[in-house]
Amino acid sequence: MRDKENVGSWRELGAHASTALVLAGGVLMGAVNIYVAASLLPTVVGDIGGELLYAWTMTAFLVAQVVATMCVSRVLSRYGGVGAYLIGFGVFAAGSLVCVVSPVMPVLLVGRGVQGLGAGLLTGLGFAVIHSALPPQLWTRGSALISAMFGVGNLVGPALGGVFAQFGSWRPAFAVPAVAAVAMAAFVPRALPRGERDGQAAPVPVASLALVVGAVGAVSVAGILADPVAMAAFIVLGLVLVVAFLVVEKRAAVQVLPRSTYRPGSVTRWVYPTIAILASGVAVETFLPLFSRNLGGLPPVAAGFFAGALSLGWSASQVVGSSAHRASAVRRLRVAGPALLAAAFTALALLSHENAATLTVVAWLPVLLVGGAGIGIAMPHLSVAAMTGAADAEEGRRAAAAIATVLTTATAFGAAVAGLLVNLAVPETAASARYLFAGFAVIAALGTGTARMVNRA
Repeated sequence: MRDKENVGSWRELGAHASTALVLAGGVLMGAVNIYVAASLLPTVVGDIGGELLYAWTMTAFLVAQVVATMCVSRVLSRYGGVGAYLIGFGVFAAGSLVCVVSPVMPVLLVGRGVQGLGAGLLTGLGFAVIHSALPPQLWTRGSALISAMFGVGNLVGPALGGVFAQFGSWRPAFAVPAVAAVAMAAFVPRALPRGERDGQAAPVPVASLALVVGAVGAVSVAGILADPVAMAAFIVLGLVLVVAFLVVEKRAAVQVLPRSTYRPGSVTRWVYPTIAILASGVAVETFLPLFSRNLGGLPPVAAGFFAGALSLGWSASQVVGSSAHRASAVRRLRVAGPALLAAAFTALALLSHENAATLTVVAWLPVLLVGGAGIGIAMPHLSVAAMTGAADAEEGRRAAAAIATVLTTATAFGAAVAGLLVNLAVPETAASARYLFAGFAVIAALGTGTARMVNRA
């Protein structure tokens, strides 16, 4: 392995500003809209009804997003980077407009599903097109910028939805991303190369697609159940379907993950689990405002800051973490990332108890920032490891696109596992918090093991 990687500067990336804007903007659009509906739903239900379908707005979006990420290579092969991005922005805008005009909840679900298709395509393209739109020395910077958008989306999405909900006007919250998608599409022809198109559409991996959709659907259902036993059963079903996916993929002629994933000694077979473990940790943010209010007595406004602290640490640390260029430093950062996240969750578990002093709960904030930094310092280097570990350019493109599938699937699994851990101790808030943080500390600790395997491969 080379002792030093050629890593370009942020200034060099600035020379490709229009390209970076399209790649990052597409990913941000999807990341924001995963969560924007959560803040709006009480207002939506009050207007058009559909209480029984309340939780399915997230499920429809996530399942559609996973489907689309698995079709990125096919769309790129047929339409090229420019055409694929125009399709992605167009589908996303169309889905947003369906949400705007929805008269009843089932129509809104259709709109959310179409939005998810567009968002999944844009997210997958963000990683896949780095391979051709940016020079190799900027892949780390580009990956850092794009993965930071997931953290930014976790911050902006709930806030944007909350602002519109505050004024009781939910339809404009879906109109804004539609307008943004059209505006972003205008940059595409000038920002991206017209390569990647070979005139032959890659076959759709139908069996793999069905198994992943089934797995995401199972864990999404788990996330909306109140019975811990039923929730655990659906999570187990999701895990079984993931294992089945890996078995089918290994033998399939048409695959979602690059073939190198299934070769002994391959780096990519350890990169993807590490990425999934890191990304799943953000699921704890859903419960942080609740815990900070109930345990520390914080007012709602102050408690709201906890919802995005982990994501803020993730996004901010990308700037520093992506500057590492020596191979030894990169190896350390890959392992330090999940280790920091595990340490942060362990500390939070120890700080969670009934009638905690306000200052004790406030102390969660720097701990959450450190945990988020663990995600940020490792993620760009893991993404580049996936791209550079491929055998050729086509496999490298598939390896990059698969990062989006892994991230999206990890989001769904993380949310379901978080819900299960919290429900195990309901109504004891402190115990629920300890279960949540301790559980994800164990998961993050597993990531240190997979990260070490990345370094050995």
